[in-house]
Amino acid sequence: MADAVVRQPGVARPASAHKRASLHNALRRKSTVAFLMTLPLILLITLLVVYPAFYSLHLATLNKSMQKFVGFGNFEFLFRRDTFWLVVKQSCIFAITAVVFKALIGFVVAHFVHNVPAKGQRKWRGMLLVPWVIPPAMSTLAWLWLFDPSYSAFNYTLAFFGIGPIPWTGDAAWARFAVILVNVWYGAPFFMIMYLAALKSVPDQLYEAAAIDGANWWQRIWYVTLPMMRNIIAITTLFSLIVTFANFDIVRILTAGGPLDHTHIFATWAFRVGIEGSDIPLGASVSLFMVPILAVAAIFILRDVNKRGNEA
Repeated sequence: MADAVVRQPGVARPASAHKRASLHNALRRKSTVAFLMTLPLILLITLLVVYPAFYSLHLATLNKSMQKFVGFGNFEFLFRRDTFWLVVKQSCIFAITAVVFKALIGFVVAHFVHNVPAKGQRKWRGMLLVPWVIPPAMSTLAWLWLFDPSYSAFNYTLAFFGIGPIPWTGDAAWARFAVILVNVWYGAPFFMIMYLAALKSVPDQLYEAAAIDGANWWQRIWYVTLPMMRNIIAITTLFSLIVTFANFDIVRILTAGGPLDHTHIFATWAFRVGIEGSDIPLGASVSLFMVPILAVAAIFILRDVNKRGNEA
């Protein structure tokens, strides 16, 4: 045809056409589309997480009036205080104990719900998720009434069995038990729902093969269920460990760190010295001390997950 444009060999396309083609090919790639779709979330995380983290690092290097650079002076001051090491000890005990019990209870309850007939599972899932759905501050206020030294519902019940009143929040040991109990009550449903989802993904053929080989109930759990759930268990444990270490509302409402600072954890003590004590740089230094502890835990857990992924 006369109007047809015959392209001569060796003649390059215009640069604008080449750029349009490259942009079109880039937009067709799934990785590019995925990045563009997650870009708003990345920007939000940068704004709400990354910037405050670096600003906290900056604050930790200033003096109380935030007008003079002191380097690691705040950390050196903390290392010389006995209360700081008490907070480190209590934070580790609180987080590790709570996470272990949440994982065990969640595992047991997940198996219970998994073995319930399909028609009743929705009802049980709904009821067991109630503690996790209720805002922690609201549910902790209810627990505070249960632990009240004068009108404690627990002590009123124990009195019928001849057991004297227990100082739930007035004694250091009982106060630690109280805050761990409330944290376990609040967080166990999260483990339950995660483990229940993992149990749904375990093929029934594996249990049938194990039963044919003569495996009992415990052997099926140990050799089939746990290996298939190990990654979910590891990731859930890491996530809960981070959240528990940073917990604030339960300890703040229930004991406010008392008695005599024996239930303070990083978040509540950082609030005490930073906000109530008007020393924001020192409070930032306390909160930043969580980073190396959680980093070590994350490295070990994620390395194990990655190792099992490579083996698979």
